Amino acid sequence: MASIVKRLTNQLSSKGVDNAKDVAVGRLTQYGILKDGKLTEKGKERQALGASGRAKDRAAKASGRSSEDYKYSKKTNKATLKDK
Repeated sequence: MASIVKRLTNQLSSKGVDNAKDVAVGRLTQYGILKDGKLTEKGKERQALGASGRAKDRAAKASGRSSEDYKYSKKTNKATLKDK
């Protein structure tokens, strides 16, 4: 199982989601990360980013800023703007 699937499965399980693995695979398939249970090219790119890279990328896409403008918090799994 790809690490991106394991991570999402663990996150969903910790939130009490039933059938967390099935939900994770379904969501990742919906987002184009998986196809037929295997990573797509997009999935390989996202997995290579790691958790911090994905968080920074999500924040950057939402704000229109560069991902370099963000710092990652392991505790919250979120990226926030760096202090100037």
